[in-house]
Amino acid sequence: PGHSPCFKKPPALLRLKRKRPGRRSDPAAAAEAAAAQAPRGSAATRRRNPFSSLDNAPRRAAAAPQPPAAAPTGGDPSAAPFWQFLEPACEEKPYATAEPAESSDILALSQDLHSPLAVPKAPSSPRQEFPADWSIKTRVLFMSSQPFTWAEHLKAQEEAQGFAQHCRAAETTLPQSVQEPRLCRELRCAFQQSLVYWLHPSLPWLPLFPRLGADRRMAGKACPWAHDEALQQVLMSDWSVSFTSLYNLLRARLCPYFYVCAAQFSVLFRAAGLAGSAVPTAAIAPTTRGLREAMRSEGIEFSLPLLEESRTRKQKNSEEGLESETTDGLGRGNGVEDAGEPAPSDDDDDGSFSWLEEMGVQDKVKKPDTISIQLRKEKHEVQVDHRPESLVLVRGSNTFTLLNFLISCRSLVAVAGPQAGLPPTLLSPVAFRGGTMQTLKARTVSGRTRVQGGFEDVFSLEVLGPILPHALHALTLVLGPAQRGAFRALLSPHEPSAAFNTHPAPPQEAVQQDLPACGLHPKTLDQLSQSPTLGKSSIRLLEMKDFAYTWKA
Repeated sequence: PGHSPCFKKPPALLRLKRKRPGRRSDPAAAAEAAAAQAPRGSAATRRRNPFSSLDNAPRRAAAAPQPPAAAPTGGDPSAAPFWQFLEPACEEKPYATAEPAESSDILALSQDLHSPLAVPKAPSSPRQEFPADWSIKTRVLFMSSQPFTWAEHLKAQEEAQGFAQHCRAAETTLPQSVQEPRLCRELRCAFQQSLVYWLHPSLPWLPLFPRLGADRRMAGKACPWAHDEALQQVLMSDWSVSFTSLYNLLRARLCPYFYVCAAQFSVLFRAAGLAGSAVPTAAIAPTTRGLREAMRSEGIEFSLPLLEESRTRKQKNSEEGLESETTDGLGRGNGVEDAGEPAPSDDDDDGSFSWLEEMGVQDKVKKPDTISIQLRKEKHEVQVDHRPESLVLVRGSNTFTLLNFLISCRSLVAVAGPQAGLPPTLLSPVAFRGGTMQTLKARTVSGRTRVQGGFEDVFSLEVLGPILPHALHALTLVLGPAQRGAFRALLSPHEPSAAFNTHPAPPQEAVQQDLPACGLHPKTLDQLSQSPTLGKSSIRLLEMKDFAYTWKA
């Protein structure tokens, strides 16, 4: 029988090629493993950890003769359940750019996807293109029945050609199917081109992405600017020049988008013509009441689209008797942050104690002070802090005001902790003043999966780093011809950035796309120009079969 698609019952036969270092076999562990190999008797029996035993296949097969999960029709191992990829390979390909700390990334990725937050929804119907995903991916694992040997050990000339194609924004046209990918120089150069991105500041000994929740990873690192105000001012001055350069490129439509990743929040700037918007936009997530109040005081007009959408949905589902009250509450003051409930009225607070005077006991009852009344008013606004619903959207000329606000914003840079004095990280798909060219880390791994009657090889390509939206699409354009139109990708998004998939433009807004010199492939530009449809979720599973995409979010 097949296993649950929600990954609640992973297969019992899982083996690793090597034992993890530091694990010792003791009698207690051996007895526990032997007891775990017994067949399931009842639901009350605790399920054995599939990663605790390395030699359980023969006993399991003898005790419980259940047939293994059959491969899909056609024998394509890439369509098999992804956890079966963990079966060891007889020969493992050397890593292209492997690091010792990342030797168990595939296992960790599968464990991450077992969590409830990572359970994807139902797959979509096959389409020729998948929707734009504006979240930043930290890791993508591509799997296919065809080897990825063409992505290994690029020659110096191919690597240099890939860098040159990126800097010149050269468009590479590949055939629909490449018969010999390892011998195709254009394919290997295009692969190198798709791995390039630009970063500021460049501090090789520090992990500059992600910045949200990165204090533990940065702890103990050398930070000479932490207690040197003069050095902090130099870093911020240099960062302001790079930030302004990126914004000028975006206004000139020479840069399609860029990210500003701070310790408390992230900002996505998009040029006019992208994401279905006719004007430049900036999305900030997550935000707090203090940040929103500071933006209001600077005259920055913004909206909270997720809250407005939630309010509209609640209005439609509410009873007719409450409809008038909800509409009245939403239309008063700055009630955009009320999470769908009527906004408290100032008049009610001022006259709420008039009935005490009518009874003549106004001097005998203690009234709440002004601070308590203010906190009661703001409780709805504070409830959305640090949540996806707190996403702030800035449009048009207000993005320039936001630029000046961020440069002078004190909360942009942490004042304590490992990130103290460190400017935010700038990520861009194109070159800018002060930016440093970086490349994503890619490596190939081979594995085996169980099919009817034995094992079959499965090959994977793992990409690590801040994978921007254009890079994900560029990689799919390369992998389609190289893998003969069939592969599967497991994506690990940076969760706070998933809110950037919110629609940034009003419905029926006329959009004129004019970004020919922005450095992106025309097909990638067409995809990013479409209106986002993922809401506050992101793609976690992407599959190509017969050159058609299906995905789960």
